[in-house]
Amino acid sequence: MKFLIDYNLKGKSLILWGVVAAEGWLDLIQVKFLQFEDVGLPRNSSDLAVWNFAQQNNLILITANRNMKGKTSLEQTIRDKNTDLSLPVVTISNVDRLDEKVYREKCVACLIEIGLDIDNYLGAGRIFIP
Repeated sequence: MKFLIDYNLKGKSLILWGVVAAEGWLDLIQVKFLQFEDVGLPRNSSDLAVWNFAQQNNLILITANRNMKGKTSLEQTIRDKNTDLSLPVVTISNVDRLDEKVYREKCVACLIEIGLDIDNYLGAGRIFIP
């Protein structure tokens, strides 16, 4: 289970990773959180480029604020390119609430569920969690 963490979540991803580790998921399954720099993506990559990269490399993109404006926006990209076999984009509904323990635990539970049952989420487009 590999997740590509959008640059806007870089700091917050450590909080999520801490929950993954604390809840013992790393003892049961392989989970990787990859940053843009880990995979060679420039920070200023367009939404289209990020979506394409995630799809081509079998990565579930986790984001918080990719916009919905313009021809290469994430929302437009999903509308134009999503197929029944496309990996979903996971969007954290309220990134500011990741400071709340219960909220971040719910987010991690959703991420793990999506990763474990990915076949049921293919083609979903965007999934808002929790």
